[in-house]
Amino acid sequence: MSNGRDHGGGIDAAMARFGGDRTDWLDLSTGINPLPYPGGQIDPGAWTALPDRAAITALETAARAFWNVPDSAALIAAPGASALIARLPHTRATGTVHIPVPTYNEHAAAFSAQGWTLSDTGATAQVIVHPNNPTGRLWQTTDITAPFAIIDESFCDVTPDRSLIGLSTRPGTIILKSFGKFWGLAGLRLGFAIGDPAIIGKLTDAMGPWPVSGPALQIGTRALADHTWATETRARLVADTARLDRLMIRRGAVLVGGTTLFRTYQVNDAAAWQARLARHHIWTRIFPYSQSWLRLGLPHPDRWDQLDNAL
Repeated sequence: MSNGRDHGGGIDAAMARFGGDRTDWLDLSTGINPLPYPGGQIDPGAWTALPDRAAITALETAARAFWNVPDSAALIAAPGASALIARLPHTRATGTVHIPVPTYNEHAAAFSAQGWTLSDTGATAQVIVHPNNPTGRLWQTTDITAPFAIIDESFCDVTPDRSLIGLSTRPGTIILKSFGKFWGLAGLRLGFAIGDPAIIGKLTDAMGPWPVSGPALQIGTRALADHTWATETRARLVADTARLDRLMIRRGAVLVGGTTLFRTYQVNDAAAWQARLARHHIWTRIFPYSQSWLRLGLPHPDRWDQLDNAL
């Protein structure tokens, strides 16, 4: 993509280059749980009526319990973490922002679009992705120093004990949560911002009424209350990640880092690896800033043989 905003996905472009239809392709270019939360039945009224306050409150209550949100921190649900990322730079007067790289590139794009200047020192704002994408780096509370701080925990639900949710009581601080990654329902478009009530208030005004659909409210509430599913899923992801590491390291890749939803490896030629796997209809992630980094998500349990044979 242009202006550095490269992403995973793009199976349609991969199909155009390497052939096959969508059912042939194994998309490992994203960090989305391949076994999503089973959404269950949706009340027909969720499709036909505007969401009511009770449904929104139920989701917010479940979110607070799941993430142990402090009482003094405010919370807003939105149509995906990306919608919040795009709006957060608007909540403060422009200045300088520090975003350690490499990391998820939408943060820098959002701040730049609003007139902020990227800076490595003396910044009035900072963004950290925790754990970082694509390296998996985990940050500490002492790393948060700017008056306006955004902590993107989109991948932190696999390591809840490392969450920095306690910092949501700090003035000027926002914690972002994504529903699409851990629960595997990226198409549902659900995300959360937690933290400084003044900033959350501005986000609420910017989002307008009914930012989250009725079906998303129901599924999100149900999933956030299902702690058994979350515990079992974390254990499965650990086992599957170890399996992926064994497959890749046996073929000469070196682990750079990651989480239990994606792994980043160093290889001799990332573009060549991507093309070789794509000829077997497996799509992976490479990066414009590295010729040797290759990132893979986890296969669906039924598709491990496809990856093993392609490797």
